[in-house]
Amino acid sequence: MASDSNHEPKVPLRVSNLKAYVWDVEDVATLRAKHHICGVLAGTLPHLSQQNVFLGLPLVLLPEEVVLLMERQLAVLIDDRNAHTPPSAEALAHWNAVRESSARQQIVAAETERQSEKAARLSSSEDAIRKRQEREAKRAAAARAKALAEGLAVDEVLLPSPASAPVEDRPATPSKNLVHTFNVTIPASSSELVWYASATSTYYTLETAREAGVWTYPATPYERAKCRVYQDLWEKGNFMGGGIKFGGDFLVYPGDPLRYHSHFVATVVESPEATLMPMEIVAHGRLGTATKKSHLFCEWDEDKEQVTYFSVEWSGFG
Repeated sequence: MASDSNHEPKVPLRVSNLKAYVWDVEDVATLRAKHHICGVLAGTLPHLSQQNVFLGLPLVLLPEEVVLLMERQLAVLIDDRNAHTPPSAEALAHWNAVRESSARQQIVAAETERQSEKAARLSSSEDAIRKRQEREAKRAAAARAKALAEGLAVDEVLLPSPASAPVEDRPATPSKNLVHTFNVTIPASSSELVWYASATSTYYTLETAREAGVWTYPATPYERAKCRVYQDLWEKGNFMGGGIKFGGDFLVYPGDPLRYHSHFVATVVESPEATLMPMEIVAHGRLGTATKKSHLFCEWDEDKEQVTYFSVEWSGFG
């Protein structure tokens, strides 16, 4: 899957304590839709902070996902801790004043729109009352004309009762406790803050980030093997997620995990000489079959720079 990295903006990955986070919703959508990178949402939602089923920003990326994005020049690493420089008291006061002014302007605009809608409803109601009164007046005039034509006294004709005439709407007495609520949009992105110096803490390659101590993964042969296996599965068009709850390194999905169940649980074998215990094969085979998945042993050969896959399923005989 070739990437057009020279013509599209790079996704900022904000690194803190050697973990990469994505804080922008648009970046999360870009990673998922264009690059098959899912990550894991780790933040609580504003009004559902006491639950852990539906989560929100930030998105935490697997280290293998970060390495892939950096090697494909699809992202940049930002040292989030050093990018936040302490603001001066004047800058903080100005920022707070700008936020308050923006909120007031939005409230005024919303109140103006509400008053316009109220006036439009009132005008529509007045038009309906006027038309109803005109219809009643025409009926009364027709009744009088008919009475005169038949030689009857007007007071002997049953005219529309005044009670049936429309009653004008009385203005409701305003309640002392009535409070109008409005939705106010307040920017929450750190990159919009004037004292967020991301430009001086941005790294475009893994080597420069490693030299600065911002990013250290991969550091061992096993971690390098995981990165190469992840990349090989990704190039085949798969989506990957963490596989620890199924006893492996990755879960392998044929498409977006929101639409598909995973087909494989992948375990990385760092080299052709690595030891693989028979009991481990049996355990992975039985666990994969019990969860309706096949288990993949993914062997990385550093010399040949290729991945070999072995699929294991449990079969019963007799």
